[in-house]
Amino acid sequence: MSPIRVLVVDDSVVIRKLISSVINSDPDLEVVGTAAHGRIALSKINLLDPDIVTLDVEMPEMDGLETLTEIRKTDTKLPVIMFSTLTDRGSAITVEALSRGASDYVSKPANVGSATEALKQLREELVPRIKALVPRATTTRVKSPAELAAAASSKRPGSGHRLEAVVIGASTGGPNALESVFGSLTRPLAVPVFIVQHIPPVFSGLLAERLDRQSPMHIVEAADGMIAEPGTAYLAPGGFHLTVVRQGTQVICALTEDPQVNSCRPSVDVLFDSSASVFGANQLGVILTGMGHDGLDGCKTLREVGAPILSQDQETSVVWGMPAAVTEAGYADEVLPIEDVAGRISMWVRAGSTATAGSV
Repeated sequence: MSPIRVLVVDDSVVIRKLISSVINSDPDLEVVGTAAHGRIALSKINLLDPDIVTLDVEMPEMDGLETLTEIRKTDTKLPVIMFSTLTDRGSAITVEALSRGASDYVSKPANVGSATEALKQLREELVPRIKALVPRATTTRVKSPAELAAAASSKRPGSGHRLEAVVIGASTGGPNALESVFGSLTRPLAVPVFIVQHIPPVFSGLLAERLDRQSPMHIVEAADGMIAEPGTAYLAPGGFHLTVVRQGTQVICALTEDPQVNSCRPSVDVLFDSSASVFGANQLGVILTGMGHDGLDGCKTLREVGAPILSQDQETSVVWGMPAAVTEAGYADEVLPIEDVAGRISMWVRAGSTATAGSV
């Protein structure tokens, strides 16, 4: 198989060389061109037809956000990885870019001490993302609706009780997927929602604010000791695991800095394990687009207590890693395109656990 063709866009000569060095050091990857700003990048995309683009957030002439917007006018599928500094400004622009259709992001190396450490950090963060975002780099193919239905679990939740919560896990492509879900709700859900999105600390508060502006739900970055209320969604802050605990008649958000799980903190598995002990079958689990398999063990636990699970389908996932693991294990009750997820969540919440995949 020919190498994955990468276009590197950054106004810094040093950063362009650094990124190119990391990419070209992997036999599965190849830099086919570089550009110093967005206008050059747009012409080179047409000329070189790259498989993926790395795009600096802040550049002269045409910055990363403007360039991304132009790319998405004509190509909604080309994977784009944003590069940014972990500053307030860089983080805000990156969250905006993710909401506009950027596939993922990588932080520029900072305060790493040496060029060797910078290369190591960049290699560890960038290379797996490129390989996950380019479908032809794997043997995975898009499955037919019949195959997806066959992979879904035949189990259904029991009857006689209503749902008390919704728990959601997402990673790569998640900010845009979450925006689709919460922006499509017609009214607040009558239960609290708990969300784990793999995201750095400086991004999570900004993402919660953005989702809150676009949804009838009230969406906040979770804080330790917050009382869970119906109609409110609680987003795990970057760098902390989000769990839920019951105190008398109330459910409380609890944050921990326990070790990473699946190389993640926050981790979907940690949230789902805690919600299983608090809500049992009276909750709905949702797995959205993401790289890796975080959430697989948590969904197994949810299935064991009888909770229903929805999974995003392969066609609409930026990376069908997390939802693929859950679907192929047989834990998903329904496998849905992202545009249908909000409606199905609303239906399951309204109907409680008596809803089935065939009830409309």
